[in-house]
Amino acid sequence: MGEWTFFSNYGHVLVCLSRNNEARLRDVAFEVGITERAVQKIVRDMQDAGFITVSKHGRCNRYRLNKRKSLRHSLESHCNVGKLLALVTRPDPVRVAAEKLDYAETVIGEAVSRARTEPAEQTAKRPTPVPEPAQQSASDALDGKKKAGKKDKPFDARQQGSLF
Repeated sequence: MGEWTFFSNYGHVLVCLSRNNEARLRDVAFEVGITERAVQKIVRDMQDAGFITVSKHGRCNRYRLNKRKSLRHSLESHCNVGKLLALVTRPDPVRVAAEKLDYAETVIGEAVSRARTEPAEQTAKRPTPVPEPAQQSASDALDGKKKAGKKDKPFDARQQGSLF
């Protein structure tokens, strides 16, 4: 029984470029298991068909996929590239973490810039939150007396579980 897969080399190259849009074609060829020359032809064909846009950044190429482009065969033409890639690719945990970090930095940066540009009068007019007085029930008071009688034990990290 021969080795076969459900995707052609075109599909494999598309998946590789969706994972890393700055990948060298040499690395894509190694990952797919074909020659670099074959990957160059596939990328050129997909670029001519409008599935990929290639842009030069310094000495490197970046590949932008047109995820709205419909698949070519009549059996799959109701689906687009984005739907196909969503089915077969896993999100890169490093990229997801970096995107979350970028988002957090953006939100924090906007809050800091708003705080810097906001006039001092508006800051002074804001009411300061007043903490609610602590309501202590009778059972809480008894628990507090019981706890006060015990000696505080030193913190033991083994009880909390390993952090690493």
